[in-house]
Amino acid sequence: MSTAFYTHADCQRHEMGDWHPECPARLQAIDDQLIASRIDMVLERVDAPMIDEGELARVHLPAYIDELRHRRPEHGYVDLDSDTRLNPFTWQAALRAAGAAVAATDAVLAGEYDNAFCSVRPPGHHAEPDRAMGFCFFNNVALAARHALDVHGLSRVAIVDFDVHHGNGTEMAFANEPRVLMCGLFQHPFYPFSGDPPLGANMANTPLPARTDGAQMRDIASRTWLPRLDAFAPELVLISAGFDAHIEDDMGNLALREADYAWLTARIMAIAARHANGRIVSCLEGGYNLSALGRSVVAHLRELAQV
Repeated sequence: MSTAFYTHADCQRHEMGDWHPECPARLQAIDDQLIASRIDMVLERVDAPMIDEGELARVHLPAYIDELRHRRPEHGYVDLDSDTRLNPFTWQAALRAAGAAVAATDAVLAGEYDNAFCSVRPPGHHAEPDRAMGFCFFNNVALAARHALDVHGLSRVAIVDFDVHHGNGTEMAFANEPRVLMCGLFQHPFYPFSGDPPLGANMANTPLPARTDGAQMRDIASRTWLPRLDAFAPELVLISAGFDAHIEDDMGNLALREADYAWLTARIMAIAARHANGRIVSCLEGGYNLSALGRSVVAHLRELAQV
């Protein structure tokens, strides 16, 4: 299969302080593991473009977009909340991250690639229409979904989110939107303390208690949201690919391993093959233990690229 790998050096220029877990080293750790595993040789590397700023308004309020644009500092940082801050390069990095998701969607729907992975930061699934939070500024996957609906005219777009944290911003963007099914899993109760109960009937949320391991996750997913995803028959599957549910990641308390991410990816791919001509766009969300992150992304990409 042909798998595109979208990234850009601008995504490493955004940083929020030496202490911050959402750091530029995350993307370097992924690149290092791609080289070590030799999977980089089968990926089609693509420079992530910046999103057209007008597209941001498909998900985010104009006043919020203007706030981020005008509050970016010339030096140092501007705090938006206790763990989300702007540096001089955040705006450009955020435009690249969102642009990767939209460009990958265009390319996959055009048949240029079978699927794509966006190795970008900042992440996006906590970003709400009117505020940044949880390390996120623009909601990359939500923007890609809205682009697929509004520009390409798709009727059924699925979003699968398997980050340890619930994708509250994505849920808020699409609650009760019949053309979108959002499903997946997350630890609960846990930041951002949302998702249970869901905001709309089109949300197939699967909260998991702390210490859930891979065998338990597979059983729960097989009984809950995977059948619903299959029944929805999506024309495109977007993935918010967070790898912080890994047992080695201190940002959460779940106990998944690389093989569990491979299993999830394989199940999603089988559903996409039945209904969406295999079309998948996956975007990096969380994952903060650098070694576990790199290994987990390799497992995810091995399935996407079928190598």
